[in-house]
Amino acid sequence: MKISLTAARRMALHCQGLDGTWQLPSGKEGVAQVIQRLGYVQIDSIHVIQRAHHHVLWTRWPGYQPRLLHTLQAQDRRVFEWWTHAASYIPTSDFRFYAPRMGEHALSPGREIWIAEHQDIMEHVLSRIQAEGALGTADFKAPEGFEGGSWWSGWKPAKRALEVFFNLGVLLVSERRSFQRIYDLRERIIPDGADQPLPDTGETEAFIIRRALGSLGALPAAEIRWWGSEQPSEDALQRAVDERWIVPLEVEAQADTPWYALRTTFDMISQSTTPPPSQLHILSPFDNLIIRRQWMERLFEGFDYRLECYLPQEKRQYGYFALPILWGQRFIARIDTKADRKRRTLIVRQLTFEPDFTDYDAILPRLAEKLWAFAAFNACDTFSVEQVVPAPLRRPLMNQLLTSEPAASDTLKEVSG
Repeated sequence: MKISLTAARRMALHCQGLDGTWQLPSGKEGVAQVIQRLGYVQIDSIHVIQRAHHHVLWTRWPGYQPRLLHTLQAQDRRVFEWWTHAASYIPTSDFRFYAPRMGEHALSPGREIWIAEHQDIMEHVLSRIQAEGALGTADFKAPEGFEGGSWWSGWKPAKRALEVFFNLGVLLVSERRSFQRIYDLRERIIPDGADQPLPDTGETEAFIIRRALGSLGALPAAEIRWWGSEQPSEDALQRAVDERWIVPLEVEAQADTPWYALRTTFDMISQSTTPPPSQLHILSPFDNLIIRRQWMERLFEGFDYRLECYLPQEKRQYGYFALPILWGQRFIARIDTKADRKRRTLIVRQLTFEPDFTDYDAILPRLAEKLWAFAAFNACDTFSVEQVVPAPLRRPLMNQLLTSEPAASDTLKEVSG
């Protein structure tokens, strides 16, 4: 089946909840449905704006508040925390596919050596949680004279033990307090029976296919994977084609490899004659749509996005934490922002439009409205705009921000440079 690259992008945007067609209920149920549809939401610690997991959820459900995710994890147990390609919030309904990945095979050889040498610490940490309930790293003292660091080798022994038990699946995260993990026994967190029945190889491969295609729409065979690298066999793909629940595709300008989509997604897009109105989104660098950089660059025809916070300042082109701006089916700009929470000011350090984008009159009013919403999400009610590329657009953007100031806000007096 031949399809255009435009159709492949429509599939992706629909499956990602970025085309405006998702109808979500209010409250925590809406949040739960977003995580269920995406399959996971990546957790990240960078906090110059709201953390990535909150940002991803807000992008798809503008009424989102962080307390709703906390409730789903800590009280309702509808999401749990473990590893996909990175630490993530995951639907508990998927737990039985993750349970087989927990255990000694989830440990590196170096950690196995550490465990053998620190059985006393392991036993102490586990016995305290068994007796006292959920505990975090702060509940355990470091040995006298201990000098810590930021990574595994620099963690205090109790933190190492907690992370080992987490990888083993003996302990899981009960909740986060001020972003710090609080651990408890797995059986106190995961509902009875959620790990059963354990899937066989065929069922696991079908899960990978459904999850990958269900969240991203159309994928080349090499991108049909979950948990970072685990892929279904060619036999599993062929079986899904024979059973008619996935469709092999030849995507325009991507004929070097076969692509696949869920039949339900393909039918919905192919039967829809009118695409939905273009949506404007400010995405997290860890957003599910763009985290697979090679696939994203193929789908969006060469949009080259890299997170620059790990680069020396002199090598940055777009800024420390530049966020891609998606309008309809194309990326039009990147914006580097910082939330100054004390001053309740969202600082626009640098807004850079893509070189081939020129429709500024159409986008600036919509971008200003989106920035107001983004500021409110980050507990800010005023702006500082430092740099815009092209530079002549700085003043029009500032004027649009003033013009589109929410009526309920009386705190914005000016937009400063």
